[in-house]
Amino acid sequence: MNILIIIASLVITLGAQAYIDSMYNKTKKIIINKGMTGADIARLILDKNGLQDVKINESSGILSDHYDPRNKTVNLSPEVFCNVSVAAASVAAHECGHAIQDKDGYFFLRFRNSIIPLVNIASYLGYVAILIGLFLSAFGLIWLGIIMEFVILFFQLITLPVEFNASSRALENLINLNIVSDQEMVYSKKMLFAAALTYVASVATTVIVSSSKSSSFTAVLQIARLLLMVRRND
Repeated sequence: MNILIIIASLVITLGAQAYIDSMYNKTKKIIINKGMTGADIARLILDKNGLQDVKINESSGILSDHYDPRNKTVNLSPEVFCNVSVAAASVAAHECGHAIQDKDGYFFLRFRNSIIPLVNIASYLGYVAILIGLFLSAFGLIWLGIIMEFVILFFQLITLPVEFNASSRALENLINLNIVSDQEMVYSKKMLFAAALTYVASVATTVIVSSSKSSSFTAVLQIARLLLMVRRND
């Protein structure tokens, strides 16, 4: 059963990442008629939503795009910052969606941010507690570690509405501001879904919590595996 859970976890994670990469590679080849870069689009969306104080930075790395609520910045990877593709437009708009959420006090975003310190503790100490508990046969420590894994899973589930709502806000702005054509919108919708899935497939963005790549679905499987281990050793 443990082997099956591990295999299922790998299949889900790799499948999600393959979809994301495929959609990004496809839409980055489609040039938008407006000829606006991701940075141009981000600036337009932010200004139209009264967020002139939010700065746009070019970050390093591939698909490292994120909104940082601590210093109110939209950080775009080089390909998104400079390119005029559907992918760049969609990803830039998605990150602006987070900035708009922050301005509007979107409940799930605020709640998610409020539990970040607890998630940090859980992500660092959860497996330590489990490993020590297994080594010492201390089931109290094992259960403490499993509870911490549930905290991480809860954080991931809270991330679901945050990310899909950001993509929804992005699509609304792309339409209302006539940034993409009707034909381009078909691909933009797919890319925005992938943009949300990118974050759903992560424990958290690198800027907020950690760079772990376990999805919400694999977290469920991982917890199931841990429960099986406890039951076997009990």
